[in-house]
Amino acid sequence: MDWTDHGISPPSGRIPNDELRAASLRPPASGAWRDGDDVGDRQFAWLGAFSPEHGGELPLIRLAYETWGTLNADRSNAILVLHALTGDSHVEGQLGPGHPTAGWWPGIIGPGAPLDTDRYFVIAPNMLGGCQGSTGPASLDARGNAYGASFPVLTIRDQVRAQALLADHLGISTFAAVIGGSMGGMHALEWGIMYPDRTQRLIVMSAPAASDAQTIAQNTLQIDAIRLDPNFNDGDYADEPAGFGPHRGLALARRLAMLNYRSGTELDDRFGRSWQSNLSPEQDEGRYAVESYLDFHGNRFTRRFDANSYITLLTAMSSHNVGRDRGGVDAALGRVTASTMVIGISTDVLFPPETQHRIAAGVPNSYSGDRAVTIRSNFGHDGFLLEIHHVGDAIRSMLVNG
Repeated sequence: MDWTDHGISPPSGRIPNDELRAASLRPPASGAWRDGDDVGDRQFAWLGAFSPEHGGELPLIRLAYETWGTLNADRSNAILVLHALTGDSHVEGQLGPGHPTAGWWPGIIGPGAPLDTDRYFVIAPNMLGGCQGSTGPASLDARGNAYGASFPVLTIRDQVRAQALLADHLGISTFAAVIGGSMGGMHALEWGIMYPDRTQRLIVMSAPAASDAQTIAQNTLQIDAIRLDPNFNDGDYADEPAGFGPHRGLALARRLAMLNYRSGTELDDRFGRSWQSNLSPEQDEGRYAVESYLDFHGNRFTRRFDANSYITLLTAMSSHNVGRDRGGVDAALGRVTASTMVIGISTDVLFPPETQHRIAAGVPNSYSGDRAVTIRSNFGHDGFLLEIHHVGDAIRSMLVNG
């Protein structure tokens, strides 16, 4: 793998040129945002002590969030946007100081956009357990050390409770809409069940009512890829120098995940059996173009994410089951009172459209009846991020008519 990227500062002191050059190519032990880094567009809310469902105690949690638009006088125009597994609060905006990537949903938020900031106040938090400003495994504990693998196990419901604390902090009692895709869609659905009186509209995209065995198995393999990295060191790697963290395991986990985010049709159309260079993959130690594509995404990922955080979030995703302790999925979906739009992508292999149809059929006030709105796309699961025009039209329709 070719570890090339920008923005990695070498350790202090004089270093020979060859060592300096090598250090600049090495990925950091953790790609987490840390206190002292440029805050970018983030704001922060300190929300007090927090007790996760499955034990442990966080004496003080913080959520990083970003906002767009203006909250009106009666605080009734707020929309909550919830990100996917490896997203963050930077939904809209440029790559730059404090933000290792550009906004992950460009064109959705702004004046005249589907989430029209002339009308709405849009809030996007980095989820609890994340690594871009919210309390997570890369955060410091009471002793001043990174939590690492000692960070408590979180569930989707824990993360939603933390989001509700943020809403309280901001003085927002009811959201005009709660919107999320993939893991964020799990959060949005739980909002509709846990806080029906605080949610006027729901938009759930590319998410199931419960994580199935295949999803859990895929998450487990990604977690194992990280834990088997010799540099994982049982999760105690935060203070290691660049190049000595579990970057190979984290990159492999990301490469495994990428196979679920795009459809086989799209990969074949883009790459087929083409070579990355003039060297044959079969005879001359060359590489197929699709191999380089996966390497690129895996390598880049290590620059902006933390391995322990990835494990924490995958574990939370595997916990997702709206029917747990509620009499089953159908009974839980029946608790949703919000007008609900469910959106699926036709070629999604991670969370196929059938899982969205089940939600649409189960909630009492589905915008599209017993079938989810299905967007035809070759992009697979990532279609909810990439089909901006179609997804934007659906959001507009829901906000106007839902």
